[in-house]
Amino acid sequence: MKRLSPGLFAALAIPVVLASLFVGPSDLVQARHIAQALTHPFSLPGDETLAMAREILLQVRLPRVLLAFLVGGALTTSGLSLQALVRNPLVSPDILGLSSGAACGAALALALPGIPLQPASFLGGLLAAGASYLLALNRRGLSILSLVLSGIIVGGVCTAILTLIQVWVDPFKLQTIVHWTMGNLHLASWEKLRSAAPLILLGLAGLYFMRWRMNVLALGDEETRAVGLNPEREKLFVLLPATLVASASVAVAGIIGLVGLAVPHMVRMAVGPDNTRAVPASFLAGGIFLVLVDDLARAITTFELPVGIFTTLIGGPFFIYLLKRSGAAFGE
Repeated sequence: MKRLSPGLFAALAIPVVLASLFVGPSDLVQARHIAQALTHPFSLPGDETLAMAREILLQVRLPRVLLAFLVGGALTTSGLSLQALVRNPLVSPDILGLSSGAACGAALALALPGIPLQPASFLGGLLAAGASYLLALNRRGLSILSLVLSGIIVGGVCTAILTLIQVWVDPFKLQTIVHWTMGNLHLASWEKLRSAAPLILLGLAGLYFMRWRMNVLALGDEETRAVGLNPEREKLFVLLPATLVASASVAVAGIIGLVGLAVPHMVRMAVGPDNTRAVPASFLAGGIFLVLVDDLARAITTFELPVGIFTTLIGGPFFIYLLKRSGAAFGE
């Protein structure tokens, strides 16, 4: 099978981002007004439509598109890294209980006054992933099977706590919690982008520099030791940045399902199992995917629909179709 170049995703990213700036329900501001706002840095006195178009472009659509690209790329890269680490294409950041932990933190922040939403969600995700990691440790080091089982247990406990919060909270706050757990980008802002970008970019840099070591880890612990690397330490160096980027993404966008599961598999089928190519390609492909899905969520109706609904409805059947069509196993 002929492999695609990661440069193809880079070439697609900019046109997709630019085209997405023209998507959005608005009766007063049309596509030509957005084009004028892009080409004219300053509006003429009295030109209220152009001034409104520039405000919508800079304060609503641009931060939303950039945040969607960043979150999509982060979730995909995290999922691909964990799949390489565990050597299983059905692993995603959710396997560490990360999403459930982040949902618990967000629910507490929404239910109780005085607790900031994003830090609480981020801390909840990190605590859940950290608990999964500590439970999986034993005298012989880190067991991948134990890590998966620990993640399932921690995720189940967090889901139970989230259910208790939903039972006790008042109906108005319950609606907000449920909407957040669906995953959404309609509250995207420059503030959210500034709060998430440093953590996500730091974690992505760590995964990028670890990409060739992921190839070694995918061979097994014995092969990793044979080349002079400590498998437990190297696993930790992949787990930490993968958890960091996923937690920061969930904290600002909620739980967006299947992006960290289906898209990495598609990327691996397109560019091959070599993580030196797959890691940068996964960030670009994940960003493009979530931006396009968010465009659909904005364009299909006149009111906001959570983007997490669309990623599940689109990603699920497409993922099944690819598996049936190619019959590809991990690393093929």
